[in-house]
Amino acid sequence: MTVRLPADIPIEEYPKPEVFIEEARALVADAEKLGLTLRVMGGMAIYMHSTEYETLWRNLARLGTKVFTDIDLVAYGKQRNELYEFALKRGYKTDPRFLYQFGKSRHIFFGGRVPMVEIFYDELAMNHTVPYKGRLEMDTPTTPAGELMLQKLQVVKINEKDIKDLIVLIRAHDLGMDDKEKINLQVFDFVDMWNDWGWCYTATMNLGKVKKFTAEYPQLSAEDKSIVTQRVDKMLALIEGKPKSFKWKMRAKIGTKTMWYNPVDDW
Repeated sequence: MTVRLPADIPIEEYPKPEVFIEEARALVADAEKLGLTLRVMGGMAIYMHSTEYETLWRNLARLGTKVFTDIDLVAYGKQRNELYEFALKRGYKTDPRFLYQFGKSRHIFFGGRVPMVEIFYDELAMNHTVPYKGRLEMDTPTTPAGELMLQKLQVVKINEKDIKDLIVLIRAHDLGMDDKEKINLQVFDFVDMWNDWGWCYTATMNLGKVKKFTAEYPQLSAEDKSIVTQRVDKMLALIEGKPKSFKWKMRAKIGTKTMWYNPVDDW
């Protein structure tokens, strides 16, 4: 089949942002009716989880010309086959090459109501891994806010778009030890950060970048800057203060002399 990527679609044909949001909500809801657990993740999920700060999102110019390029979803691997059929019945298509390369870890679909949909299974395994076992039931239609944060913090070569996502997410959600409209600080335990120096290094590096950019953006009010900075500082203090394993300490001595993350192929 001919794959038509979002970048290939002219702006006059491109679905409006509301179509992406509507389709994301519909995918989750319709899957639920079939007993399938599906949750939205990524930048769109942060937008959906932080709607009261949409003005801030727009002021940061986070929403570009095409706004959203795809819908990123996560599900449990035990429902992989059912979700594959579910997507096909909704008019999406895939390419055998993607099934061969990524079929176990994720499915990539094209040509439905939106240009592209990806479904990841059980975990997001990129530069670092974010597991979802037992976590998808904690929120809907998106993954919990804590995991939304981890999805961005794991990116080694983080871009400004991702930093803006993090600023909005952290501004919109208090910190806590549960998932009730909070960033659950237990997510650092869920990814075994106290035993994984590389994950810890990337996360603290990116939180530092969030703090730096927060101070520089004129679009942020004094209150915005204060709240985001306080919350980032609290997370950095938590990470710094947690006891680390022997393995973590030994890896810390090597530092960045050797690769501390998993390289990701750009398909």
